[in-house]
Amino acid sequence: MRLYEVVYIFDAVLDETAINQKLEGYHKLVTVKEGEVTAVDHWGARQLAYPIEKKKTGYYVVAQFNGDPTALPEFERALKLDEGLLRYLVVLNEGEPTSGMSILAPRPLLADRPRDDDDDDDDGPPPREREEEDEDDVEDDRNSPPEFSGGRGRRRRVEGPRIQLLNYKDVSTLSRFLTESGKILPRRTTKVTSGFQRHLGSAVKRARYLALLPYLRNHEG
Repeated sequence: MRLYEVVYIFDAVLDETAINQKLEGYHKLVTVKEGEVTAVDHWGARQLAYPIEKKKTGYYVVAQFNGDPTALPEFERALKLDEGLLRYLVVLNEGEPTSGMSILAPRPLLADRPRDDDDDDDDGPPPREREEEDEDDVEDDRNSPPEFSGGRGRRRRVEGPRIQLLNYKDVSTLSRFLTESGKILPRRTTKVTSGFQRHLGSAVKRARYLALLPYLRNHEG
């Protein structure tokens, strides 16, 4: 058994009762070999980042299940034959929640860090300790979502919480890694690791396929 996640985009004209009936039929196909549906999250009707089959809105449902890989071909065949399903995506689940949120690591405030009792000055740690802390911060923030300021051609990275797990459904975070034209920012700008950059590219491709992100900024939903 493997843990999978599937994102469905139904035609928004369908009501929730009809959608639940469809889901029940789909999920019977992945639970026949001792599989189990572990979560179903109805996002509801949302505007698409670009039209799909001339539809500007879709009804999103995210489901997670433990299933036998050999059951997937019949499952996907049923999905392809459903005219009420605009699009779907089945992926191996790596721990992403069904919601569109990434998992961020908490960052302790500098003021909350323990200090020596005999250190009475309030100007912060000695210079050498401050340099070591700065080095640690740079390493910890390699996978943090970048924020930029400045004029055209000048970008400045601002510290943010480290991303433990980037969720491909997290449009807000993914958008911060894209340029105004919709291209992925290069590593020389974001300062993330090469592994994170590869994961970012895969996440953006999935989000675009699911019409959560536009392929081009001038796409109209």
